Amino acid sequence: MQSFKTADGLTLAYDVTGQGPDLLCLAGLTRNMDDFLPVVDGFADHARVIRLDSRGRGASDFDPNFMNYSILQEAQDALALMDHLALEKVAVLGTSRGGLLAITMQALRPGCLSAVIFNDIGPDIDKAGLQFIEIYLGRPPIYNTMSEALERRPSDMAAAGFHNVSGETWAAHCRALWSETAEGKLALRYDPKLRDAVLSHPAGLEPPDLWPFFDALKDVRLGLIRGQHSNILARKTYDEMCRRRPDMAAAEVPDRGHVPFLNEPEAQMIIASVLEQIA
Repeated sequence: MQSFKTADGLTLAYDVTGQGPDLLCLAGLTRNMDDFLPVVDGFADHARVIRLDSRGRGASDFDPNFMNYSILQEAQDALALMDHLALEKVAVLGTSRGGLLAITMQALRPGCLSAVIFNDIGPDIDKAGLQFIEIYLGRPPIYNTMSEALERRPSDMAAAGFHNVSGETWAAHCRALWSETAEGKLALRYDPKLRDAVLSHPAGLEPPDLWPFFDALKDVRLGLIRGQHSNILARKTYDEMCRRRPDMAAAEVPDRGHVPFLNEPEAQMIIASVLEQIA
């Protein structure tokens, strides 16, 4: 793991593994680079996989001003990482909020993207999913220990549409979500003040009209992954994205909600397809 300094003095963590086209992996609202370990495992022989912990997540510094936890600032941080690595253009694999960062990067610096792979995110965001996020955002883990999480998480997530998930995948998921304290308790791997940042905005998590931003990607290769039971990316939004971009590589992942783990055959097929187009 490496790090760089932002213009406002924060230290952000990143990792670079592999060789080939540059694939910048941007995680969801409360998530971190460990969500992309399946991408490293599956594609480091075909791509230079760059994983970033956005400010306030994972191994990156927490921001003393929680209002900087914004899509605009985090997109600027991603562009700053590109500058740090002397990259003029990258492909972005964006999970949830990471996909919104990608289209914001393109708006801020047209031509900086060779491709975007959206993992369970689109220009319209289902309000039911936003309301669910606001329930747990910034709250302490509902499990006391990692062993309890590993025992209960599969059944708890079944209600969110997750079925037929291996124990190994659940273990990696739990380790990515939470760390363990010296006392063996679980702790969040992000700044709890993300909740304050989200709730301080009048519209909460709801973004402005993003369809023009999506349409602005007309010269960018696209991929789209949707969890079959997603409460963030509605099927009608998925269908409309495919209608507007019939050249986009797209697939639904069965037995998954928000978000697919990216180790599923359907997800790996989309990633491989996009990488082949930009190789």
